[in-house]
Amino acid sequence: MSTYKSPVYNVTPVPVEKVQANDYNPNIVAPPEMKLLEISIWEDGFTMPCVCYYNAETDKYILVDGFHRYSVLKTSKRIYEREQGLLPVVVIDKEISNRMASTIRHNRARGTHNIELMSNIVAELDQAGMSDAWIMKNIGMDRDELLRLKQVTGLAALFADRDFSIPTSSESYIPEKFEDEIE
Repeated sequence: MSTYKSPVYNVTPVPVEKVQANDYNPNIVAPPEMKLLEISIWEDGFTMPCVCYYNAETDKYILVDGFHRYSVLKTSKRIYEREQGLLPVVVIDKEISNRMASTIRHNRARGTHNIELMSNIVAELDQAGMSDAWIMKNIGMDRDELLRLKQVTGLAALFADRDFSIPTSSESYIPEKFEDEIE
């Protein structure tokens, strides 16, 4: 029987002021996804701890994974207040080169979303009566992405309750449901 214990079994609440970003993370998250992350943390709480290395000399936790969750805690007043400024952290004890490799593994292991599966989710939400605005807000997509995902399903039923205007030669087709959002 192994005596190894995964770090996730030792989640520690750490004051965010004791956490600092590493200087090697190549991962960048676009503003819409950052907004969705803030919504996710607000609605669901922190469901994954950040991964850090603890530097005893400086008494700081250096991020290995979770920079964007850390950023949300620092920048969202409502989340900072609710969480009392504490970031859930697990600690790994590795040399810098192995921490860099861990950062890349964490970033790349997240994968991407399958368009067909995302389209099916959008279709199910639409059929369940969720509004386009609700879907866009809670799934973190813009109007164009929602329209593209609906088109991928090929289900005419998704558009059955929509009225479309006839465009002039310089206009695009715009569902009436979205016209007030464009202006």
